Amino acid sequence: MRLTFFGAAREVTGSMHLLEVNGQQVLLDCGLYQGHRSDTYERNLHFPFDPSTVDAVVLSHAHIDHSGNLPNLCKNGFQGNIWCTAATRNLCAYMLMDSGYIQEQDVAYLNKQRQRKGEAPVEPLYTQEDVRSTLRHFISTDFSRTFSVANGVEVTFFPAGHILGAAHVQLDIQEASTGRRWRLVFSGDIGRSASPILLPPEPLRDADLVIMESTYGDRLHETYDDARHQLRDLVNRTARRRGKLIIPAFAVGRTQELVYALNQLDATGDIPAIRVFVDSPLAVNATDVFRMHPEAWNTQVQHFLEEGDRRSPFDYPLIEYVREVRRSKQLNHQSDPVIIISANGMAENGRILHHLKNNIEDVRNTVLIVSFQAEHTLGRRLQDGEKTVRIFGESYDVRAEVAAIEGYSAHADQHELLTWADRFDRQQVKGLFLVHGEIQAIDTLAGLLRARHFPQVVAPSRGESFEF
Repeated sequence: MRLTFFGAAREVTGSMHLLEVNGQQVLLDCGLYQGHRSDTYERNLHFPFDPSTVDAVVLSHAHIDHSGNLPNLCKNGFQGNIWCTAATRNLCAYMLMDSGYIQEQDVAYLNKQRQRKGEAPVEPLYTQEDVRSTLRHFISTDFSRTFSVANGVEVTFFPAGHILGAAHVQLDIQEASTGRRWRLVFSGDIGRSASPILLPPEPLRDADLVIMESTYGDRLHETYDDARHQLRDLVNRTARRRGKLIIPAFAVGRTQELVYALNQLDATGDIPAIRVFVDSPLAVNATDVFRMHPEAWNTQVQHFLEEGDRRSPFDYPLIEYVREVRRSKQLNHQSDPVIIISANGMAENGRILHHLKNNIEDVRNTVLIVSFQAEHTLGRRLQDGEKTVRIFGESYDVRAEVAAIEGYSAHADQHELLTWADRFDRQQVKGLFLVHGEIQAIDTLAGLLRARHFPQVVAPSRGESFEF
């Protein structure tokens, strides 16, 4: 049995791990790499293995850094099943179509520039038609139900609490040649122990090998209560300046948490009557999926709905969900204080770029960072305090207030990661592989896990293989 790490290895993007056993290949996640634009296209375009030889994909959740290169995998010969939870399949139907649209638009823009330079055009990584073909490969199943994905490989999903439908993946493996049995646990992305909307991660206790995310292995989060109080203060401060609060937010998870927090603050009268616009077609569609899965909501949401007069955590009179481009453009002419939540969360593409371009040089406004910001993204540059940034190729002075709230992270913090790992038997675990983290976070968490007597803690490099 061999395990190779092809993505999210000493970085936070492009999750992709290949399991080879019994002459078969099972791919855990197939995410888009996001980083330097000069690197992303080539790295995403070319797989370090032959997609036609992969027998099955097991998808932990719908975020694009975990699912976003599936259409390219299918386009290049993959013929197997893509296994995931029902909510993940529902979200991917929207998220991958949105990604395909972005691929098409980005290449159309790039090819105009290439034409002016006399260069040959390039093809999009994949198209919306490729996504439609990919969705035919999806097979969804519920949590806690065991199913076979390949000979000798059985999988069970358990709630990970990260986003709707996110799963911890348990793989029970029997090697045909030796009869040896292994239990491999892939954490996917580990959620918070007290999510504002979702049920908490389900603890797992039995594993021989563990692949574990480490995004926040070097820091602690604020509580959700602290985050809501900070959001309250920012809304009030910006409203007093008669400004706009602009929030780059991932369409799935972060947007719904922010809307629910604003719903709560409005219900208690802690913020003024201020209009909220969710300006992202993908976020609008994703919120519809959240409405479809009330079984995933925790008891706090149910109490909020029962005790108040709200029909949904995602709806109240002052919120408007924006789909049309025309309506999105009208938001730039709003004179009253408003809150605009728009994708994407790292401010790399989407409508948020237009809102930043039109509002970042006004001292009355606030840009609020609420998501993890990968290196080299516009969101990271804003978070790092750069005074001038480039948007659509033009320079803009950052005069708006830039604030950050870390308490809305959907990833477990250092304490929660250690709590998750502590449930495993140190004597049983033969290897614990840390992925999905920047180097400092991984190294910090690795040191803490070794101090807790985990015998084999490894931070694999991209392309590194391990045989068992």
